[in-house]
Amino acid sequence: MLTKRGSSKSLRWQHSRYSPLGRQWEVSLFTFQFLLFILWDKFLRKNSSKQRQKRAKWLVKNLLQLGPTFIKIGQSLSTRADLIPLEYIQELSQLQDNVPPFSTDEAIAVIEGELGKPVYDLFDDFEIEPLASASLGQVHRAKLYTGKEVVVKVQRPGLEKIFNLDFEVVHRLIRILTRFFKSFKKYNLEAVHEEFFEILFREIDYVHEGKNAERFRTNFRGYSQIKVPKIHCKYSTKKILTLEYLPGIKVDDRAALEANNINLDNIIKLGICSYLKQLLIDGFFQSDPHPGNMAVSQRGELIFYDFGTMAEVKTFAKDQMIQVFFAVLKKDTDTVVDNLVYMGLIEPLNDMTPVKRIVAFLLENFREKPVDVRAFEQVSDEVYSMFKSQPFRLPPQMTFILKSLTTLDGIARALDPQYNLLAASQPFVKNLALSGSGGSVVTVMVRQAKEMIKSSLNQSDLSERFFRGFEERIDRGELQFRVRSLENERVLKRINLGIRSLIYACLTGFVLLSASILMTTVYTKFALICFGFAGLFSLFFFKSLISLLLQEKVDKLLEK
Repeated sequence: MLTKRGSSKSLRWQHSRYSPLGRQWEVSLFTFQFLLFILWDKFLRKNSSKQRQKRAKWLVKNLLQLGPTFIKIGQSLSTRADLIPLEYIQELSQLQDNVPPFSTDEAIAVIEGELGKPVYDLFDDFEIEPLASASLGQVHRAKLYTGKEVVVKVQRPGLEKIFNLDFEVVHRLIRILTRFFKSFKKYNLEAVHEEFFEILFREIDYVHEGKNAERFRTNFRGYSQIKVPKIHCKYSTKKILTLEYLPGIKVDDRAALEANNINLDNIIKLGICSYLKQLLIDGFFQSDPHPGNMAVSQRGELIFYDFGTMAEVKTFAKDQMIQVFFAVLKKDTDTVVDNLVYMGLIEPLNDMTPVKRIVAFLLENFREKPVDVRAFEQVSDEVYSMFKSQPFRLPPQMTFILKSLTTLDGIARALDPQYNLLAASQPFVKNLALSGSGGSVVTVMVRQAKEMIKSSLNQSDLSERFFRGFEERIDRGELQFRVRSLENERVLKRINLGIRSLIYACLTGFVLLSASILMTTVYTKFALICFGFAGLFSLFFFKSLISLLLQEKVDKLLEK
């Protein structure tokens, strides 16, 4: 029964009447402020844990105020402990399931408006306090008159409007970046932007999410260790989703899992293998597997909750991923590189030697153990050369596949910092090798698994294989002699960036001085023009300065 009203902290983006120009200004101002903070801390050498925590708190506060688009970005970053400082991880993790709820009055109004009946006529019991809240909605626990316990997911008001605004704002920023910074063109950001917002718009359609949940549930029918809540369609609409109540422990809460005697290694393997099944067999996967969307039951079962951000893998992409997966297991460098080129992850150029050496190095050193960044000292020059001449690019679909895998990798590392992705996937491979089930994709995978086992038992003569590979590389023109000093090239590049920064600083100062002098005369119009040029030169100055700082950071990493 309804007994009290909930209150919540209001979020600015839910109530503001934004224009595209106003939203553009807000997003640009936020970005500029954050960059200034980071640069200022670097100049003053303020790199203490307390200072990073202060910046992280500011970042989280402003991401919340900017709304769901930017909260989603923060959610993705919160799982990458290997990429950003721990202080940021701790603060960004609050975005997973601690987003402030909206008014209970608004939630009840949405439920009654969508389902056409008073909430107490629909549910025998309805908890006023939300069970959880997220960027797109909040969840209330309830009980049907049939006695079944359910949760009711209610969409936040005004989401479609803010998505439409952010779509234009981000698109405008991307066009500016690709116009003035040619290096951004190779990443095909516009296609990624289209795909990202297409997923966001699908995510706020709860009818679509309900269909996704049923399809996902069907794919894992017969897998007792995977739990998917059942959808109650009678109590669901585009803005309301009612589903079975399946409580669990947050998937990255290591302390709680250990307190309940749940085997962390089994949970990691279960998560990895379930995602390999989604990607390689079903071709239908959850593209946003952050810790708020996954839980573990008291019996050690993995529970999936959110099905609004599902994505599909085309058949040809699945075939390529299957080949890459088994090529990695076989340490077949050529096949890995060829398929990465085919999928558009690497630009094909004449000299693929640096790329192949790095891939071979990764397969040899990190296939069955955690990645140690310090080990890259052995191939530092090749890394630098590869990123200069063989840049990676991410097709739109592949962007979300990699996002899912890296997010899952972050969750696994939170449970066990020493875990290894390929080692955790071994149960999946063994099951495939023993599988006799039908289906073209499964058949291909079984064949690949059997070929891998066969090749490991029938190794050809090593010297014969070496000379055959050597001959093929000569025929393809991959072997080229190069005399160059990569260290000197990096120093010259830093000098060039430093000179450019100095030139732009001088121009800015000169034009500002000229404008100030002109302001004291009758030529005030020319003074305004000079101020405009000063602003333009200052932008060029900051761009060169940032490039110089980034270049120095990259060079320091390569020199370690």
